[in-house]
Amino acid sequence: MLVGLPGAGKSTVGPLVAEALRLPFLDFDDELVRRTGQSVAELFATRGEPAFRAMEISLTDEVALLPPMVLAPGGGWILNPGVVARLRPPARLVHLALSPAAALARLAHDHRQRPLLRTPDPQGAMERLWHQRRDAYAAADLVLNVENLDVQQVVRSLLSLAPNGFGAIG
Repeated sequence: MLVGLPGAGKSTVGPLVAEALRLPFLDFDDELVRRTGQSVAELFATRGEPAFRAMEISLTDEVALLPPMVLAPGGGWILNPGVVARLRPPARLVHLALSPAAALARLAHDHRQRPLLRTPDPQGAMERLWHQRRDAYAAADLVLNVENLDVQQVVRSLLSLAPNGFGAIG
């Protein structure tokens, strides 16, 4: 299970790690968009953040019953009470760590597509996300600082950190 701030690379490296491990990959945001026909921004705007978080929890419960896979929940998923425990064990939590400034720089112009960063001060918003989530991210089984790594370096590092895979649900 790959967790981290928006821009950490969960959705980018997840499919590559899954392919290397010969496991399916599931991006929670993409799955919720597929199911609802609305973008994450539209879901936040029309249904609100609490409803979006409830959908994440429901998806977590579904995933807990599925065979092993690599998961990339959204950045705020980890704040849903009890979601990590629903998958752990056997899941292993991997924090793709980077500074809020680096996360925002990676998103470049894409930050406007992120509902929680749609603000006159996206840097301040990213800092707030980090402060809200850092304790939850600290509970990760593995931490990989991705700030100065390219995609292939992150994939190689993840595979070397977890030579036997990421557990039953990664």
